[in-house]
Amino acid sequence: MSQLTAADIVAAAAELMRAGQWAAATDLLTATRADDPGERRSLALALAEVAVDRDFAQQTDHASAALAAVDEVADNSIAWDVDMLKLRKDYANALFGSECDADELAERAARLIDQAPDDRRRGAVTFYAGVMADNLLDRPDEAFTHYTTALRLGEKTDDPLLMSYALRHLGDHAHTAGDLPLARQHWELSTEQRQQTGHLLGALAQQTLLAMLLRDESDAAGSRAVATEVNRWARQVPIPGIVQQTTDLMTPSR
Repeated sequence: MSQLTAADIVAAAAELMRAGQWAAATDLLTATRADDPGERRSLALALAEVAVDRDFAQQTDHASAALAAVDEVADNSIAWDVDMLKLRKDYANALFGSECDADELAERAARLIDQAPDDRRRGAVTFYAGVMADNLLDRPDEAFTHYTTALRLGEKTDDPLLMSYALRHLGDHAHTAGDLPLARQHWELSTEQRQQTGHLLGALAQQTLLAMLLRDESDAAGSRAVATEVNRWARQVPIPGIVQQTTDLMTPSR
C-alpha cells in the first residue's frame, strides 16, 4: 500500500475545509501520525487553520486549543503563518462582537505585510488589513486601497481565492456607491472563483450578495428564489450567518 505524505494529507484537509467539512478535515489531520518534526509542524498548522476557518463560519471556538497546540511545536519556519492565523481569529472575534483594540490589530496586519515571505501571503494579509479598515476602523478609502492591492497580488500569484475575497469587497464598495452594474461584475466573478476552488462557504456568501443585488435591481421574486436555495444549503452545513441573512431576504417586504 502506498503511503501518503504529510503534504498530501494537508492538501486533502484543505479541500475538505473549503467544502465546509471541518469535522472531517480535523479527523483526517488528527489521525495522521508523523515522526518528522517538520511534518508535525505542518499538521499542527493545518489543524489550526481548519479551526480558525470553522470558527469564522460557525461562530464557535475550536481555534483557541488548536493555536495553543501549534505554538508548542512552532519554529521560525511557520512563525509568520501562525501569527496570520492568530490575526484572523482575533479579527473574527472582533467582527462578531468581542472587545478589541482595532488599531492594535491594524498594526499587527501592517507588520505581517512587511514581513510576508511571498506575494501570496502578502496579498492575504493585505486583504485582512482592508476588512479591518472597513469593518473595525471606518476607513473606507484605506480599505479600498488594500483590496486593490490584494487583487493585484492575487492576479500576480494566480490565486483565485485571494482574488475572490478582494472582488467581493470591491463589489461592496461599488454597491455602496450605487454602481450596481460594477457590483454585479465583481460579485459574479468572485462567485465563479469560489465555485472553481470548491469553497462552499464563500460561494454561498457570494450568492447571498447576488440575491441582495437582485432585490436592489427590483427583482424581488428572483431575489427570494436565490435566497431560498442558498438558505437550504446553509442550513445543512450549517452556516448560521448565511442562514440569517437569507432568511431576511426570503421575507417579503411590507
